[in-house]
Amino acid sequence: MSLIEAKGLRKVFRQAVKEPGLRGAVKHLFTQRYVDKHAVDGIDLTIREGETVAYVGPNGAGKSTTIKMLSGVLVPTSGELRVDGFVPHKQRMENAVRIGAVFGQRTQLWWDIPVRESLNLLKDIYQVPEDAFRRNLDAFVELLGMEEFIHLSARKLSLGQRMRADLAAALLHDPKIVYLDEPTIGLDVSVKQKIRSFIKQMNRDKGTTLLLTTHDLGDIEDLCERLVIIDHGRIIYDGSLQAVKDAFARERTIHLQLGSELAEPSLLFSDLPEVGMDRTGPYRLAIRFDRFRITASEIVKRIISQADVADFHIDEPNIESIIRRVYEGSLDLELAAESPVAASREA
Repeated sequence: MSLIEAKGLRKVFRQAVKEPGLRGAVKHLFTQRYVDKHAVDGIDLTIREGETVAYVGPNGAGKSTTIKMLSGVLVPTSGELRVDGFVPHKQRMENAVRIGAVFGQRTQLWWDIPVRESLNLLKDIYQVPEDAFRRNLDAFVELLGMEEFIHLSARKLSLGQRMRADLAAALLHDPKIVYLDEPTIGLDVSVKQKIRSFIKQMNRDKGTTLLLTTHDLGDIEDLCERLVIIDHGRIIYDGSLQAVKDAFARERTIHLQLGSELAEPSLLFSDLPEVGMDRTGPYRLAIRFDRFRITASEIVKRIISQADVADFHIDEPNIESIIRRVYEGSLDLELAAESPVAASREA
């Protein structure tokens, strides 16, 4: 079942063009000039119930504008948009009950009252039954480690504590859909892992649909199965995260610590010119290879045939280099859909 359906969705902002200084301000009073900024430029997007979707792109690509339209904060310029059957900007109350939102740069907690009181106020706003409120609050306190600061006012919280409290506030009323806009920005490793584990558990236990916008690629790999990339207001890729990795992150690197010198290193991979080998120190090798053309075990077998291997580890491909190349405009993501590996996975 589709929870979010957008067809030809557009949002255009009209921006005034003024010359600098007082003269420019006076001139604009009499001769106004404007340009249209297409923040979202005709996107089609469908998200099914229970999906975990990463919605990524460079700064200014249109991510936050999309989230604001889905939340009902902004009115689309044109196109169709429905969230769980409702038009967000026309049926804001009905939409608000079904969604939760966490914005890394903002908070929905009241600044001067304890976190517990903020959650109590949200309980009344969303008309959460007392038993459901107690059940959710107890679970959030345990899973997010909130017992140490739930009695503090929001202004006294650290960034990590505030983000955990904001997550609890967003999920208190059991929303069907949660929008996470940079939920782990500026957090340390331990807090990030706690938040990621909590989000995954909510998706697993309650089937909560997640739409995540982030520049933290660890969030994407840890939380999401589907990747949607937007640039200049248009979706340039929509598919599985694994398909992109299979198409563009094929290279693995195996690092080996040898116990003896290689006998004939030039002959090791003479039949595989695509395999690269670098010496990184005494008795140390780094071997780069296509993980779909040769396996790590075959690499190790060939090395063992000539030298003793004391230790080794493998650097797995990640999404970071792919997203960076997309932002730089040096990657054709249409190739991902044509990838034979991706096609075989879908089959």
